[in-house]
Parts: sequence; C-alpha cells; structure tokens
Amino acid sequence: MLLEEIGAPYELVLVDRESDQHHSEEYLTLNPSGRIPVLVDGDLVLYESAAICLHLVDSHPHLNLAPPLGTSQRANMYKWLMYLTNTLQPELLSYFYPERLCEDELVAVQIKRRAEQRVAGMLAILENALKEASSPGVQTYLLGSAYSVVDPFLFMLCRWTRFMDKPAKDYPHLSRYLSHLSDRSAIKLAFSMEGIEAPYY
Repeated sequence: MLLEEIGAPYELVLVDRESDQHHSEEYLTLNPSGRIPVLVDGDLVLYESAAICLHLVDSHPHLNLAPPLGTSQRANMYKWLMYLTNTLQPELLSYFYPERLCEDELVAVQIKRRAEQRVAGMLAILENALKEASSPGVQTYLLGSAYSVVDPFLFMLCRWTRFMDKPAKDYPHLSRYLSHLSDRSAIKLAFSMEGIEAPYY
C-alpha cells in the first residue's frame, strides 16, 4: 500500500510460506529471522516492517507521508507506528498463532481468547484517538488531518480483526476511517494485486 502511495517502481516477489520458502538459504541470507517482508533497495537490504516504512517515507520526503523532523507530530508518528508494530501486531499474532506459545490445545484456546480481549482494548484506544483528532467536516487520520505512513499500517492491522467478535469496523470512528481509506487508489491497487475484493476489512 505504501509503495503504491509513493508511486516508485518496484518488483513484488512472492515468498511462498506454504513451501517454507521463507526458511530457504536464499531468503535467510536476506533476513536471518526468516520473517516477511524484506525490502531490497539497491545495496540496502532492510527487514522489519516499521523500519521499511520509515525508510520509504524518508526516501520520498516530497510526498509528506511523515511530519517534519523535530515536531510533536513527528513524535506522535513514531509513537503510533511503534504502538502498531510492537503492541497491537504481536497481540494479533498471538490470536492467530496461539500454538506458537504453548503445546496444549486447551491453553491455546485460552491464549486466543485473551489475545482477542486485549486487542479489543487496543482498538478502543485507537478509536478514542481518532475521536479526539476529529473535526466537523474534516477527514480524520491517525495523526489528524494529514494522511501519513501510520494509516496504511493501521488499515492492514484492522483488516486482521475482521473475524473477531468485535472487529475494528464495529467502532464508529474506526469504521468511518476505514471506509474512507478503502477508497484510496493505492490501497485498492494493493488489494487487487493480492486478489482481494472489497470489503477489505
């Protein structure tokens, strides 16, 4: 989504998890942790999603996908990007892969249930942040009135909640936010390449 937003040329390469390609010698040379994604930008090989996002926006400053350095808005961008990648995303991974944390099926069910409860609390925090940032008649993004790097990241994670008892779309401010973002051409193109049709969340 971010690459499409930037409009820079890129090649998307499938790493087939079903055939364990992410643990192949070739892939581990790029990312020794065997995780996805990896960005190869000339001689630079970069992994960790948040680092990739920051590199992309810093490499294309004219698009204003990040607030100016040294501003409170820039600090808030860091806060929300770290919150999404270090707090919400790991909890979502616990929800989807509870068996990674235990060997007992009943315990896995409990881990999944507790993870969903914690995700609900995190979504409530994001819902309140959007509520506080909103102004009548103005489209609200996570940093206020300007679309930024944190918005496609949040959109992705909100999509992951779609089968939960209370998904992101059930929160009124998050629902309006997701509806607006889903109209962005970059997001539509990214989902189209993945073979995913609307509704995206």
